[in-house]
Amino acid sequence: MQQAPTISVVITTYNRPDALAAVVEACFLQDDKNFEIIIADDGSGANTRECIDRLRERSPVPLKHVWQPDDGFRAAMARNRGTLAATGDYIIFLDGDCIPQRDFIARHRALARPGFLVSGSRILLSPALTEKTLAEHLDLPAMGFADKLRYRLRGDVNKLLQLLLRWPDLGRVHRKFSWRRIKSCNLAVWRADLLRVNGFDESFVGWGHEDSDLVVRLLHAGVRRKDGAFATEVLHLWHREARRDEESSNRKVVEGRVLDKTTQATRGLREHQGAAA
Repeated sequence: MQQAPTISVVITTYNRPDALAAVVEACFLQDDKNFEIIIADDGSGANTRECIDRLRERSPVPLKHVWQPDDGFRAAMARNRGTLAATGDYIIFLDGDCIPQRDFIARHRALARPGFLVSGSRILLSPALTEKTLAEHLDLPAMGFADKLRYRLRGDVNKLLQLLLRWPDLGRVHRKFSWRRIKSCNLAVWRADLLRVNGFDESFVGWGHEDSDLVVRLLHAGVRRKDGAFATEVLHLWHREARRDEESSNRKVVEGRVLDKTTQATRGLREHQGAAA
């Protein structure tokens, strides 16, 4: 089975150190530890920096912290900066409130193929289970069948089969063009493909659809999409939804790019490299 030579996990975060710690701790417990962690920080304060410093001291894998000033929602920039700090040939984007299961890296590695991206999926946690997980430091990926069933019956998780079953790398390629339901909270892309389309587009304003835009441009560039469901699910800690003032205008930009076959980000990876030079 072909393997990605090196993997970098780019974890975005903003002022939620308790959730970030739960995510990174789960990364430490992966079955496959042949990867590095890049924490892409969109302007968090001292509490997050101190949390990362403590985690780095006992990390079993290389761990870097890339920070940028707090100037509004700039997740695209944070992910681009994380990508540039990464050494891996294969980049897995993960949000700092999405806890990976034990085989998350191994499953992504098994699905990795040149010419494809993998769009993972997530299992939503209730506010009550989220609070309990963070307060009591629950190890959710280690829970047994009885706990999984109980949480599902109580409505604390929105899926059960995805927690229990693993589907092989069969029937995963999307035959029809689609940019819907893309979440960069769990998305794997080859570094070379990110460079080819100039990464995430930082010209998007506010929350919404910068991840869909990336996938649209990758598809226009010839990269095909694989579905990571029943293999790469993450446990998404509950949080209040972000302000979505710009969601509609951002969606219109993506819809326009679907039609005009855009491949390049207006402002992306190359602009950072040029500034560094």
